[in-house]
Amino acid sequence: MSAHIENIHPEYDKTLSKLEKERLLKQRGKVVWLTGLSGAGKTTIANQLELELYKRGFVTQILDGDIIRSGINNNLGFSVDEREENIRRVAEVSKLFVHCGIICFNSFISPTKEIRDKAKQIIGEQNFIEVFVNTSLAICEKRDVKGLYKKARAGKIKNFTGIDSPYEKPENPDLILNSDNMTIEESVSKCLEYLLPIISYKE
Repeated sequence: MSAHIENIHPEYDKTLSKLEKERLLKQRGKVVWLTGLSGAGKTTIANQLELELYKRGFVTQILDGDIIRSGINNNLGFSVDEREENIRRVAEVSKLFVHCGIICFNSFISPTKEIRDKAKQIIGEQNFIEVFVNTSLAICEKRDVKGLYKKARAGKIKNFTGIDSPYEKPENPDLILNSDNMTIEESVSKCLEYLLPIISYKE
């Protein structure tokens, strides 16, 4: 063994802990998992939450389908198995962000309880906050910004959640946003009220 290796200081031979990184950032690393139908408003809410937390000095990261499927998951389709693998990879990436003390907003349909439970298991229940953006199919179809529902109804998109693939509503989410009758501002305000005590750093 070389002298260089033998003389490594014991403190250098370890990875910094989550707590040490949270202490540096003055915040608690968490994953806020927003689930709901396509068009429910998940990413819009996540974007506004990120802005509000930025104003308050928090470090955040947003992950959504467009970001993930254009990069790390660009080789996956939308079959049941591929959806599960999509969420598994997202959860593993999120776990790394959380270890760094970063607050991660994940905006994914994640249509089944099994998929969401798997994500929670990977990330860790203590770091996982499930937010159900409860928007009716009728409202989501009315918005249809990307024209996806129209294509699904026409048979051009298969296995589309809410049309020919089911969505299982969360049974006990940490927070429910009934966005049919709540504005984006009201939804963000409700989220902030819930999140700030959890993500704020205290020794």
